[in-house]
Amino acid sequence: MSELAVTVLQFGLLLLLWILILSIIGAQGRDMTISKRSRARAASAGPAAASGPRSGPPAPSAPNHSGPTPRPRPRRLLVSEGPLAGTELPLGSASIMMGRAQECTLVLDDDYASGKHARLFPQGSRWFLEDLGSTNGTWLGEEQLTRASTVEPGDRIRIGKTVLELRT
Repeated sequence: MSELAVTVLQFGLLLLLWILILSIIGAQGRDMTISKRSRARAASAGPAAASGPRSGPPAPSAPNHSGPTPRPRPRRLLVSEGPLAGTELPLGSASIMMGRAQECTLVLDDDYASGKHARLFPQGSRWFLEDLGSTNGTWLGEEQLTRASTVEPGDRIRIGKTVLELRT
């Protein structure tokens, strides 16, 4: 092999190494960034929400109206737009897998959905949504998911042409 070919090969490998390093740095930056939506929720909730119901139960003789009102717990998942509009699933303690694969809990008849597209799962008193490496992404409101995010009742979840909402 000529000296020129070896030099070109070395520069090619060096370029690939730098591309790998920059992609790792970019992925770490995305993972460490707090989404605008999470910051907005934290700011609007304020310090009262941080203490939440852990501050102790109210006295049995008199109801405590000064504390924060409890969040309504979602009880169903409603498909509001798309081929399955009107479909409802009850929310229990098990996670809900969504996608085109037949083994999914909610099988989406949507060309833009991946086989195993997203997962909705409970953790404590909250529900979280995560994208499972789908091709076209999962959207929560106006933001594309890059990591698991909390879902509140009324939030719009979009997978392709299908729009879902948690309802109480």
